[in-house]
Amino acid sequence: MSVNYTTVQWNRQKRLYDRIMLGIMALYLVTFSLLQLAFYPLISPETLIIRATGTLAFIMLQFILCIGPLARLDHRFLPLLYNRRHLGVTTFLIGAIHGVFNIIQFHSLGYVDPIFSVFASNTHYGSLQDFPFQVLGFFALVILFLMAATSHDFWLKNLSPRWWKSLHMLVYLAYGLLVFHVMLGVVQLEQSPMWIGFVGFGLLTLVALHLMAAGVEKKRLQEQMDKAAVGEGYYQVCSAEDIPENRAKMVYLEGQNIAVFRYEGKVSAVNNICRHQHGPIGEGKIVDGCITCPWHGYQYLPQNGQSPPPFTEKLETYDVKIVDGMVWVNPSPYPEGTERPAALVVGQK
Repeated sequence: MSVNYTTVQWNRQKRLYDRIMLGIMALYLVTFSLLQLAFYPLISPETLIIRATGTLAFIMLQFILCIGPLARLDHRFLPLLYNRRHLGVTTFLIGAIHGVFNIIQFHSLGYVDPIFSVFASNTHYGSLQDFPFQVLGFFALVILFLMAATSHDFWLKNLSPRWWKSLHMLVYLAYGLLVFHVMLGVVQLEQSPMWIGFVGFGLLTLVALHLMAAGVEKKRLQEQMDKAAVGEGYYQVCSAEDIPENRAKMVYLEGQNIAVFRYEGKVSAVNNICRHQHGPIGEGKIVDGCITCPWHGYQYLPQNGQSPPPFTEKLETYDVKIVDGMVWVNPSPYPEGTERPAALVVGQK
């Protein structure tokens, strides 16, 4: 967190991440180009650039969409999640190179405006087999541009988290457009089963990872719902000893996503959804007395869910009590930023 908006800050971790990312991209482009030259020695430079950047951008977008479920399945993937925006902006830039060279090679030599030619050169919009697949790629690139242009927190703050999140969820629409863009292009131009298999494998992998992550989350939520309720609307969630110091237990009760934190011999509960980008608060830890979101470092006080001044973000809070060493939570939320007394762990002050 910071008080003012600043340009992107490349700390040691981000520099290392970016160097690895750029190194892998360079290795792919060189390897792909050498293979293309080996199999197609008469290939033109423009076609080589189009193929290399197009396949790279598609693979990068595929990987970006896999990061979320991978991080849910294994926390060792969280560093990729922290820096996902760098990867997203780079994906747009690679995709833009692919799009520009396509327009130059296929639409710039006539008397019609090149952009207009993208939509008018092939008018078989009613045919699936002959559909103008370049139009799908154009709209996918527009979506990636909007996401890249609004990736800074300035836009998140001024568009509001809800609208910003909705805009960036369009990445799945962009991916769907690109799947059809590639598949139709293969059918109409390449007619190669290898590329169909490549796209199909990526799509199945992405769907499988999301289903696996959803299954793990559903199992965790079901375990919480199976807990017996006690009087006054409280639910038993775990033993106080089951919560590591300065960490949390995440529970889902009566539609409420709750993070129960243990700290300084006390237990408090807040809403588990960060107000920044809806990150999982409960996967973070308490640093300098503040709950710190693992995604981008937004902080909240555990006893009232308020961000420390001058920040204004707030979380809902919940009543907690400890009976015979067991933690009980009432899932009825208090308004954002409402202070609630913490439950004391027996034997600690």
